[in-house]
Amino acid sequence: MSFVMLPKSFPSGDALARACKSCAAIAILASLLGGCIAGSGDLLRSAPATTPPAVTAPNNAAEREHAQLVSAFGGEYRAPAARAYLERVVSELTPATDRPDERFSVTLLDSPAVNAFALPNGRLYVTRGLLALANDSAELAAVMAHEIAHVTLRHAATRSELEMRSALVTRVVADVLRDRRAAEMVRDTTRMDIARFSREQEIEADLTAVATLARAGYDPYGAARFLRNLDRWVGLATGAAGARVQRAAYDMFATHPATAQRVEAARIAARGFSGPGVGAADRDGYLAVLDGVAFGDNSSDGMVRGREYVHGRLRIGFTAPQGFRLDNSSRAVLGSSSDEARRLLFDLVEGTDGQSLTDVLQATWTDDMRAESLALTNVNGLEAATAASRGREWHFRLAAVRHDGRVYRLIFAFRPRDAGAERLFQETLSSIRPITASDVARLQPPRLRIVRAAPGEDVAAMARRMTGAGGSVEIFRVLNGLDAGDRIEPGRAYKIIVD
Repeated sequence: MSFVMLPKSFPSGDALARACKSCAAIAILASLLGGCIAGSGDLLRSAPATTPPAVTAPNNAAEREHAQLVSAFGGEYRAPAARAYLERVVSELTPATDRPDERFSVTLLDSPAVNAFALPNGRLYVTRGLLALANDSAELAAVMAHEIAHVTLRHAATRSELEMRSALVTRVVADVLRDRRAAEMVRDTTRMDIARFSREQEIEADLTAVATLARAGYDPYGAARFLRNLDRWVGLATGAAGARVQRAAYDMFATHPATAQRVEAARIAARGFSGPGVGAADRDGYLAVLDGVAFGDNSSDGMVRGREYVHGRLRIGFTAPQGFRLDNSSRAVLGSSSDEARRLLFDLVEGTDGQSLTDVLQATWTDDMRAESLALTNVNGLEAATAASRGREWHFRLAAVRHDGRVYRLIFAFRPRDAGAERLFQETLSSIRPITASDVARLQPPRLRIVRAAPGEDVAAMARRMTGAGGSVEIFRVLNGLDAGDRIEPGRAYKIIVD
């Protein structure tokens, strides 16, 4: 997951969710209407991705899998100091595990998502987004110990065996007994078993990680601290949907236990080894390696800077009208005016070979579309088509633009009797353009900077230093693991985000 602040709402299901037929639009609009959930910050990931130059040509199945994973997460992130720190942490944890003879390799991924995962062969993957959220070596070590535990406990292999057995039983019931209803009951039961097993695996990995931390000399409370901060980050990223996300964690098919449950379990386990503050944490040393690390989206996979959006790999971009705020989700770019009376959506839609752009618009929009409004045009050398649609509460201007064999769609929503909406739609449409390498180079992502607090500075003053996060006090607190009552300590190092 990455930090993505989506608009509170888009036109209702009576307008957009019913009218948009394309899979990408339905996915994003459904999430908007049912509680926005943060995406990975890489709009239009469905477009073909190329293997980053850093990944060598695979020569076997394991290397192919590795190359595909690295490519899917934006490539390998080049931060020698951070990577060396990661490798040192893993080397210190390994002898403290139940399988000290295991060998692990670490890959740092160029993704803003807060994520880490492991393959059964000992490959560990960590995103730069996760590095940014951790606040000391014990928190980072807790994440790595958790992923190592999945490997040493053979969770992937065990779950795979369970899934294969359940699939076999389902086939026997369906094919041999010819009992479809019984097969469905078996399938539902095994889904619950697998989900329950997965939740148990996560708790087991957490508890194993706490024990590994303590044996390796790290502060065992690092696991609970990181999990709690992760929970706060998700809540901040999802806004009002945060509560919905937590409720969903208790769904019988959820594969992860609720974060609050994991925090409490990790805290209780840590008490079995020591009191708080015992064990290595190396806050200053860890923060030092984060200085200058990119934060948030990068231009190669789509990035918003102010009113501009560019996608370096797809070589396309546009500019929103003055006063609009853009947010880059995993499937679309969303925007809204300050009063939320005007909204926009920009996404990639699927079209068939030879399909005209007017046909694309009609195929991806099922509300009433005014036939006389369909028109062909040209936008910055790109073939385009426009249309209009009117609902009771919202009116829409739509456009489809073809670039480099792909079709992009712009939806501009506004209230009836909005005299300025047509001009703003045309302004936005006219800004859609092929982008150049110089455009990509000009729009670089914000970066983490490690600064020392001056005497007299409080949280608000430190937050005002964050040019790359709009001076948000909430972001500053969560980024630095600070509670509402925590005070800034003069001379202490803190993370800020700068342009």
